[in-house]
Amino acid sequence: MKSALQCLFALCLPFWVAGQAKTPVISITNSSTLARQHVVVAIPWQTVLQKHPGVDTAQFGVVNRTTRQNVPFQFELNGQPTVQQLLVQVSVPANGQIELMIENRKSTSAVAKTYARYVPERLDDFAWENDKIAFRMYGKALEGTKGDAYGMDVWVKRTDKLVLNDRYKRGKYHEDIGDGMDYYHVGYTLGAGNVAPYVNDSVYYSANYHRWKILDNGPIRTTFVLEYDAWDVNGMPVTATKKITLDAGSQMNRVEATYRYDGPATLPVVIGIIKRPRPGTLLLDEQTGVMGYWEPEFGPDGITGVGTIIGTPIDAITVTKEQLLAKTIAPRNAPFVYYTGAAWNKAGIITTAPAWFNYLYTFKKALDTPLAVSVR
Repeated sequence: MKSALQCLFALCLPFWVAGQAKTPVISITNSSTLARQHVVVAIPWQTVLQKHPGVDTAQFGVVNRTTRQNVPFQFELNGQPTVQQLLVQVSVPANGQIELMIENRKSTSAVAKTYARYVPERLDDFAWENDKIAFRMYGKALEGTKGDAYGMDVWVKRTDKLVLNDRYKRGKYHEDIGDGMDYYHVGYTLGAGNVAPYVNDSVYYSANYHRWKILDNGPIRTTFVLEYDAWDVNGMPVTATKKITLDAGSQMNRVEATYRYDGPATLPVVIGIIKRPRPGTLLLDEQTGVMGYWEPEFGPDGITGVGTIIGTPIDAITVTKEQLLAKTIAPRNAPFVYYTGAAWNKAGIITTAPAWFNYLYTFKKALDTPLAVSVR
């Protein structure tokens, strides 16, 4: 009997070991002193397939190898017909590492934490949100109307639920019924971090966006593209596209702006934040590339903080009567990347100017010290 059991174990062992070896394991390492909380991490899908070509996206789940808890994930297409990246939302301790396992099983649908849509019923708005904050850009149908505006708008939130559709449906998004509201004013400025060409001390605003395309729409990352018709920039016709990405858990958008024109190799541009008549608190860090604004309190509606993070060298940050302007350059016919976002004190998470500015600096540090990913 003993010999038979030994033989059976010997026969089964290679299959057990092989099964273990074929279980994809993803290691995410944080080499910085900054803990990463609920961040979205991208793993190139080709890296997964090279190690494990038999992975089945129809029978797919991700768990933390230590805690065995399910990990929110998304197959990112980036507008392509096939998967480009595997996205996971995780927390990684400072100077630490976590390991995830891909399981061959049918997973339950992840809770949607990001969302965007074209809003034809409201003059071609394009609106997007995550579990922290919401934004919108204005479309062609708004041009020439009394409410026309040039910049990025903020819709503040104090709920982790998605609210855009409900707010548009009830048509009273300027009132707070418990989940936040739209009280942010944009007007003829860049609003909450829009970008525009800047030549001879003048901002050359484009018209409103004309075409849109959603590349991915949740549950943990939403990405879309807005296209702008040609406009005159100091005698030179320019067109633009803006690819905007918002991750779950983040206050900040990633903006990838591309200006197309025939002319010099670079184009001077500014990222702007509208300034209110009453004094607010300013952060103008040209060396680090961080510009922040903690607005004055707007009565019972509270306080909005707005900020931008710019990776390219900043020529200067100036404060005009209307707005804060960070001056830099964008390459011709190639992407220019920066980050912009907002927070609301009545959400109860970021409630002071120092807390908002610390968030911006922490976000910048995280950009500078990315997490390392490996698959085995």
